[in-house]
Amino acid sequence: MIHEIDEALRRILRGGALPEGTGEVVFEAPTRDWAARRNTPTLNAYLYDIREDVARRERGSYAERDANGVVLRRRQPPRWYRLSYLLTAWTSRPEDEHRLLSGALACLLPHEMMPQEYVPRALDAYNVSIPLTVAVPPAESRSLADIWSALGGELKPSLDVVITTPFPVTPVYPVAPPVTEGVITVRGRDGVPADAKPRLMRGSRSGGPGTGTGAGAGTDDAPSGAGERDGGRPGDGARGEGARGDGGAR
Repeated sequence: MIHEIDEALRRILRGGALPEGTGEVVFEAPTRDWAARRNTPTLNAYLYDIREDVARRERGSYAERDANGVVLRRRQPPRWYRLSYLLTAWTSRPEDEHRLLSGALACLLPHEMMPQEYVPRALDAYNVSIPLTVAVPPAESRSLADIWSALGGELKPSLDVVITTPFPVTPVYPVAPPVTEGVITVRGRDGVPADAKPRLMRGSRSGGPGTGTGAGAGTDDAPSGAGERDGGRPGDGARGEGARGDGGAR
């Protein structure tokens, strides 16, 4: 997922700040050795921090359904991670670097969420928006001065770009097939089954049993009028029991 977010950020920057053919968009550590090898205008989005956004963590599981609403599987909610990029511009003149950074800022600021056309296909099933922030002060535990010191380079103007994305690798739990039919048995007051044959009620796979009500619901495999003859006379106290068909007297 990280490399797909990298590619999405590259495409966003290519779309406004640094079009194809005018320079490079890379994701390398901006060390002294790397900077010495630069000979073209470059935007460098260095991924310097990855941490979970614990405020978005969810418990339990949720159901994945097909187009008819049938549950296919259950899975745990994904964990969300904050990917922090140090975005810097590299040219031979500071004025050109500032111009590149200004273009990057103008390209990213309109998007509080990652544009849908750039969201990785692996996240389509989650139907979520991907938050994107730019130039917000980083966490206190990671100051920019410490980052540059660790890289062995000199402090440069930069933009802190943070993309919060779900990580889709989560446990999946299988589910039983959907219930599509049930059995109704009619009993008398003494709990003894009446002479009527059990009724087998079938429903569509998409709607399941119970689609519709009354005599038109499902398919009735018992002879016509059997329930009325043996369990439906006024005052005989007959009652219908549920789709399980276990028929215990209450």
